[in-house]
Amino acid sequence: MSKTDKIVEKAIEAPAMALDKGLEGGSKLAQSVPVSGQVPLKRAKAYWFLLGPGLTTGASDDDPSGIATYSQAGAQYGFSYLWMAAYTFPLMAIVQEMCARIGLVTGRGLASNIRLHFGKKILYFSTLCLFVANTFNIGADIGAMASAVQLLRPQADFTILVIGFALFILLLQIFTPYISYARYLKWLALVLFAYILSAILAKPDWSAVIGHAFVPHIELNKDSLLIICAILGTTITPYLFFWQTSQEVEEEIAVGQTTIKERQGTNKKSLQKMRIDVWSGMFLSNLVMFFIIAACASVLFTKGITDITSAAQAAKALKPVAGDASSLLFAVGIIGMGLLAIPVMAGASAYAISESMGKRQGLNSKLKQGYSFYGVIIISMFIGLAINFLKLNPIKALIYAAVLNGIIAPIILTLIVVIAKSEKIMGEWANGKLSTTFGWLLTGLMAISGLAAIYAIF
Repeated sequence: MSKTDKIVEKAIEAPAMALDKGLEGGSKLAQSVPVSGQVPLKRAKAYWFLLGPGLTTGASDDDPSGIATYSQAGAQYGFSYLWMAAYTFPLMAIVQEMCARIGLVTGRGLASNIRLHFGKKILYFSTLCLFVANTFNIGADIGAMASAVQLLRPQADFTILVIGFALFILLLQIFTPYISYARYLKWLALVLFAYILSAILAKPDWSAVIGHAFVPHIELNKDSLLIICAILGTTITPYLFFWQTSQEVEEEIAVGQTTIKERQGTNKKSLQKMRIDVWSGMFLSNLVMFFIIAACASVLFTKGITDITSAAQAAKALKPVAGDASSLLFAVGIIGMGLLAIPVMAGASAYAISESMGKRQGLNSKLKQGYSFYGVIIISMFIGLAINFLKLNPIKALIYAAVLNGIIAPIILTLIVVIAKSEKIMGEWANGKLSTTFGWLLTGLMAISGLAAIYAIF
């Protein structure tokens, strides 16, 4: 068994430790990293400082569109699909760990690696689909944030809200120094706990929740097939792959490793820290998915409220049944996660396109140094904003995005696995058999999911 496989095995066990012991225990990997003192607060602080790109990547996965998907799953099918949170977690974490490792070892973003090792044609096609899918998602998420504000302040004007959110996020990305920006995203990830509290306040039947947590249940019809594909598509989505890899590179640039030669190569300690970060972020993401489904299943499904089509609608539906506090937390979560996820989507598109053009530009660059990088962000944000005024059904926009993601996810995953298992590219940090097997398993599942989604929709 390779070094990579041994550490992956330990990482798979880490989330259970985190649940039992909280931040004090962290994970088996966290315990292998030296921390000063044994006081719980100090250990929690040490654990927090280990977290970075993996945490924000995982948190961004629970964007308003994802929240809508999980809410719909709970409202329409009750607890039936709770098990998907547990089953997608290790697959999601392993592929994100591959992306992060590629960034650390090669010193390049994912698009740069694809361009270098596979040529431009596949990359250009994938990048175009990624840009379109992300832009649809950005538009839907901006609208969802505005609708969530209107739940809290009904008199607020939708037009002013969507323009305000778009401009705020855009200016933040362009003019905030990377170190400050990364810190902002990291703290914003804590907004996810609002959904856990919202579910607890909804008072679900915990025996039913536990009973459905790990036992797969699938209904063989088009609607059920579509919701499974939607969950997979919004949980394991291509923009996470590009963002994760590029953020590992950004972290190295931030500490002075400005050339590829300086960034190439890594060590065991850096990889251990990265794995704690990645597995923690993916665990939090799937834990929140679990609680959103549980909350909507216990409150909405049991009351026959099954026609949920947006995150804001789910928050509104919770209010008369679960109470003001649960609804308020749900709405606050939508706004907070939009502020986190939209920059990640726009940034992922910008990394992919600028690297496809052979230009290494990123959030460490100033506007005048990165016209192409920031230009992609600006265009993506303004098209996303315009979607809210074109009277395009947001659900249809998300369906289109899901189909595009279903097409490109297996392609990108194939390239990721091939790169990550290549000793020529990755050296001693190449995938072992276990990691590669999980990678191909996920690639196959996403290919089947993409085909099933196209069949169910058309």
